[in-house]
Amino acid sequence: HLVESGGGLVQPGGSLRLSCAAPRAIFSTFTQYTMGWYRQTPEKQRELVATITSRGDKNYSDFVKGRFQISRDNSRKTVRLQMDSVKPDDTAVYVCNARSAEHDVWGQGTQVTVSS
Repeated sequence: HLVESGGGLVQPGGSLRLSCAAPRAIFSTFTQYTMGWYRQTPEKQRELVATITSRGDKNYSDFVKGRFQISRDNSRKTVRLQMDSVKPDDTAVYVCNARSAEHDVWGQGTQVTVSS
């Protein structure tokens, strides 16, 4: 499965960077995967945060546009989520996803808590 890192406690208005590493099983086909970040809380269903295709085309949910940036490094098989100007509503478990025509791979998530 994918392995996320970088979560933690951050103050409102602060920044955090999440990273996600692909498992060796998909190394050779990593560029076939659209990578994404989702988030979930006990009160909400899992929701899309951002995705990035192998070509670098990006898609963001409205609630993070202008604040979060997704990027990928195909040579290192990683994807990152730069989170700026965070808000308390951004508190959630952030989960990494890799999706291709044949596979859908998930990580276990990393907790992000925005609080003063």
